[in-house]
Parts: sequence; structure tokens; C-alpha cells
Amino acid sequence: MEIHKVPLGKTGISVPPLGIGAWSWGDRMFWGYGKGYDEADVRAAFDACLNAGINFFDTAEVYGLGQSEKMIGRFLQTERRPVQIATKFFPFPYRLTQGSFLRALRGSLRRLGVKSVDLYQVHQPISLMSNTALMGAMSKAVREGLIHGAGVSNYDLERTRQAAKALAAFGLPLASNQVSFSLLNKTPETSGLLSLCRELGVSVIAYSPLAMGMLSGRYTPASPPQDFRRGRYPSELLARLQTLLGLMREIGQTHGGRTTVQVALNWVMAKGAIPIPGVKNLHQAEDALGALGWQLSATEVAALDTASDLVRRQ
Repeated sequence: MEIHKVPLGKTGISVPPLGIGAWSWGDRMFWGYGKGYDEADVRAAFDACLNAGINFFDTAEVYGLGQSEKMIGRFLQTERRPVQIATKFFPFPYRLTQGSFLRALRGSLRRLGVKSVDLYQVHQPISLMSNTALMGAMSKAVREGLIHGAGVSNYDLERTRQAAKALAAFGLPLASNQVSFSLLNKTPETSGLLSLCRELGVSVIAYSPLAMGMLSGRYTPASPPQDFRRGRYPSELLARLQTLLGLMREIGQTHGGRTTVQVALNWVMAKGAIPIPGVKNLHQAEDALGALGWQLSATEVAALDTASDLVRRQ
């Protein structure tokens, strides 16, 4: 299957319409790495994605306290095909200067074993550095050839507008804003953020497009997640969710037996965003890859929106 790439903002960089999130790669605290999946499982997922033409991987310095970046670095040592990497700068309160920004970036590059990354993102809008200083550091990193695109993550409407303006003063476009976006979290759409990003030419990268696995159909009120997600998705919500999942299965059947995972990811792409589902093993990778090569109709998207609104409003 040929993968038609999409622009990453106005950077001139193109990426696949679907990427892969690597938060769980090496993360023991939240995802229980080493209990049920290990590096061999992750490597199988990585290889399956590359074999399918999906070569865009998103990580961060704080994922697994650096282990995610290190794992990707090990994979890259034996990989000759082009791989596009996005990683993130976490604005800890003690990081107050361009020097601290660049040191963090070079630390990520060292763990990844690369000279540059395609996209570098400010992980949260909580920096004590001013927008001007922060985006000035991004500009310096671009000039030094350490990064090719400058992005942000978890930025709301006004902060996105400010970041784009600050970068523009340095002659750079804001490449992307990475936000939580799924059928269970439509805030980027209802708040106007999607429209603003479209207006500014900023790509929206959707993390948690499966609502941390809730849209996989795996969890029910009788069988809820047994980790940190249980508090976020109580049994009452899981009960309401079953109607939406039923519609997703029904729609999936009309497209050749697509899974709820594939329908959920296709919905995100239909909204104009780039989903980056997390995958821990070959099965999850293959499931996610099945979101490509077909499209939901406008009528199906509207039906899913209506069902989603009912789940979230009750």
C-alpha cells in the first residue's frame, strides 16, 4: 500500500497521515514496561510500521525517564530506512535559559543517536521562559541544524496563537500542536483549536486518539483497566461507551470488517489531524495500520460525532 504523506505545517516536511506514539516504550511507571511486553515486542511493532511505510515516531525526554528515546536509538542503529523522529522538551521550572533548552535537546539527540530530529516540541505550556525566549531557542536550534520543525504540545487557542506569532518573528512557521484528541475528547474541535490551526497552517497531532485504549473495545464496566486509567475512565463512562463502540463496530463492518481501533483512528484523520496511537506489540501495530487505505464517509463521521456527544454529555 502506497502511503500518501501530508504536510507538517508549513515547514516543507511531509509525514505519514498516521504516526506512532512511543510513551509506553520503556515506561515502567505508567505502562508497566517489562510486565507483559518488552523490547522485543516493541521492536516487532517498530519493524511492522516501517514495513508498512509508517516511519513517523513521537517520543519525549520524559517518557520512561529517557528510556523511550534510548530504545528508539537502539533500533536506529540497525535501521537503514529513513525514520522521522519527533521528540519533546519538558519545561521544568529550573530551565530558564536558551542554554538549558539546547542542553536538553542535545541530551535527546544523544539518547536517540542522531544529529537532528524532524520535529522538536515544547511538551507543556508551563515554561518560566518567555514565549520570545523559548521560540528564540527553537530558532537557534533550527539554525544550528539540530531540528527541522518547531512545534508545541498541549497549547490552547491563545497560547497557540502566541507561539505562532513568536516563531514568525524569527522567520519560522509553527509546525504543529500536539493535543489529546479522540472520540472521547473532542475539545480541540469544540474549542475552535482545530479551526485556528487550519487557519494558521499548523498541523494538529493527536495523542491518545484511542482514549488510552478505551476505544479499542477491550474494556467494559465488568472488565475495566487495572492501572492508572481506571480513575480516568470510571465504570459509568465505560457503560455509556458501549453504545458508541457498537456503532463503531457496525460502521467497521461496512468497510470490510474494520476494528473499533481502525474506525477511531480513521475518524481523527477525517478531522484533518495526524493520530499517533501508542503501540506496544505487533498485534497493536497491525491493528493501527489497518486505519489506512480507506475513508469514513461524511455521514459516518457525523453519526460518530452524535454518538460521541451522547457518551460525553451524560
